[in-house]
Amino acid sequence: MPTVEAGRLLARPGGEPTRGPSAIDLAGTHIGAVRGLPDGPADPTAGRLVALPAFTDAHDHGRGTRTIAFGAADDALEVWIARLGQEPKVDPYLRAAVAFARMAEGGICAANHCHNTQDPDALIAEAEAVSRAARDVGIRVAFAVPIFDRNPLVYGDPGPLFDRLAGPEREALAARVARLRPAAGQLALVEAVAAFEHPLFTVQYGPVGPQWVTEETLAAIADASTRTGRRVHMHLFETRYQKEWADAAHAGGLLPRLDALGLLSPRLTVAHGVWLDRADCDLLAARGVIVSVNPSSNLRLKSGIAPVGRFLEAGLAFGLGLDGMAFDDDADALREVRLLWQLNRGIGVDAALSEERLFRAACVDGRRTVTGEDGGGVIAPGAPADLMLLDWGAMAGDVLDGAADTVDVLLARMTARHLDRMIVAGRTVVEGGCCTGVDRPALEAALVDQARAAWAAARPDDDVAERIAAAVADYYRCGCHAGVPATAARRALGEGR
Repeated sequence: MPTVEAGRLLARPGGEPTRGPSAIDLAGTHIGAVRGLPDGPADPTAGRLVALPAFTDAHDHGRGTRTIAFGAADDALEVWIARLGQEPKVDPYLRAAVAFARMAEGGICAANHCHNTQDPDALIAEAEAVSRAARDVGIRVAFAVPIFDRNPLVYGDPGPLFDRLAGPEREALAARVARLRPAAGQLALVEAVAAFEHPLFTVQYGPVGPQWVTEETLAAIADASTRTGRRVHMHLFETRYQKEWADAAHAGGLLPRLDALGLLSPRLTVAHGVWLDRADCDLLAARGVIVSVNPSSNLRLKSGIAPVGRFLEAGLAFGLGLDGMAFDDDADALREVRLLWQLNRGIGVDAALSEERLFRAACVDGRRTVTGEDGGGVIAPGAPADLMLLDWGAMAGDVLDGAADTVDVLLARMTARHLDRMIVAGRTVVEGGCCTGVDRPALEAALVDQARAAWAAARPDDDVAERIAAAVADYYRCGCHAGVPATAARRALGEGR
């Protein structure tokens, strides 16, 4: 039985005191036993390590090519989305494997992969590549099959947007509308993609968001989830424009309408939730829904800060997601946990988010959005063997004996550079800080080469992209998304306000 030793053990970070030198016996894919080592680890180097459960990325998109690399600079989400179509087409395996390897090296053992297809006609092939990448890298992946059947350009009537634009821009937008596909065929793809499932790869329904999916389709997804038990993953109220659209479109509130459709259930994960009000939180909590909080992404895309205090008051479960937009584009989940902590721990002497609740989000509740109720996110006999070892010596070399709590030091300093080893389902997937299943630097170099070649062959027109982005910004600025009468909207857009 393989054994992992460490000088310190956080079996339930924030929920139990730090244990001293410990041995974790692995029994296949699970933990067999956890033992104290009164005389310390047999390997002296293990004494420099601290063991804790590995983290989950509750919401991501698995883009190996970072968005800034193809000109989608950080901006308001709606403007940023308008530039995502510029992404160069690359090998889907490279795209996923690079993203998953970065996640693994950032402390992530499991991730919700909200797939953004490069080619709708090739979704099945892309899914097979993502499944293969998950197996090779060795992290757990839930693949949300994208379902999207309305509002391909903006939230609402696109007429004022088209009125603002000339020939090339109008043609580019018309092409996006033409790519919209019937929902029935998209739903059928879920079971087709399920053919690629394996112990590290499962499939979920992925309605992209209420503003992008019709009520009829959401109801069909709710019914299919009930029948199959498959989870559902959906964006919700990421930006104030989405909230304003929902308020204008649903006089009784969007969340009660989603509830009436049968969509709100313990099988649902909603990403972001920045603009959820207290009534929304109460309803989601009552239905057992989990929210993925994405701090870096929400800051980079000017969406705001999720109301975690409101989640806590309502008893609403939440996890932590990187959304492919971590600071420095490095998928560092350890630093992201610290960011979530600093944004939500409270002001002055008032306490809000506790250490226990923080680590429960990163280790347990976020994990449930990927794996369901599998007993993971803790280091205990019978739990899945998903854990990481951090270099305590490198992190706390100047900390005086007994002067600082282990968790306090982690929340002040831990980053991906301190990750020494990560084990997923009993397999070492990161060793010495590097992914073991694939050669991440080599794959990354190949991905960049492909992206450069594709970009050179079909580089988008920068002027067209700028004019579309400016028109999209004006569309939301004038309130077109929130029911402003079309004549007033057109007048405002025409005047450039």
